[in-house]
Amino acid sequence: MAVVGILGKKIGMTQLFDDKGDVHPITVLQAGPCVITQLKTLARDGYEAAQIGLVEFVKSSKVNKPMAGHFAKSNVPPVKLVREVTFEPSAPAGDGEAETAIKAGDKVLVDIFSQTKYVDVIGTSKGRGFAGVVRRHGFGGGPKSHGHMFQVQGSIGASSFPSRVFPGQRMPGHFGVDRITVRNLRIRGIDLEENLLMVEGAVPGPKDGYVLISKSKAPPRERRGFGGSGTVDPLKASKKASSKKK
Repeated sequence: MAVVGILGKKIGMTQLFDDKGDVHPITVLQAGPCVITQLKTLARDGYEAAQIGLVEFVKSSKVNKPMAGHFAKSNVPPVKLVREVTFEPSAPAGDGEAETAIKAGDKVLVDIFSQTKYVDVIGTSKGRGFAGVVRRHGFGGGPKSHGHMFQVQGSIGASSFPSRVFPGQRMPGHFGVDRITVRNLRIRGIDLEENLLMVEGAVPGPKDGYVLISKSKAPPRERRGFGGSGTVDPLKASKKASSKKK
């Protein structure tokens, strides 16, 4: 068995060129290393999952006694961040080979994505403080001429009936620091030595922000014969087939 996710950090963004010369925006993630701190079982906990922790230096004074006992029980070093991920059964073992089961204390590295094309990334968005409707919701605002207040949302009432503001009305307020999931980011490169994962697209959060990377739950379906020189023109294919029949 193997876990389907890993904890990491957002390093920053760059770009890569493919063989055709097309440029792709790339986010570099420091994926792990992580360690399994606890296994949740169906008999004891009611569900199956693996609790993993990101291996980083943590002062002993920053770890309270309950967490120190929790890490000592699994014989793992203190970690700063702990999350739960599911695990999937491994491929069927060959003749004479036993299926390897994960246990507390095992390492989780970026090589779990070596056979994966897409990943889902969960992060916390940047905090923007108190923001108005133009910045928070993308409203167009009012006239920009002299004497007008551009970034005011205007009237929010509902006339004489029902004379109230409907629930869910988009208004100014706290913007950012939300849990955001970005799905189906294509993997463009893996560095096994440095535990780096390069994905195409943007990832929520600031630099050095913690993220949870997992295998895509619903990866996009590969479209055969789409794009590039391998695309087949149905009209030309039908004419070619009819000429062969004659």
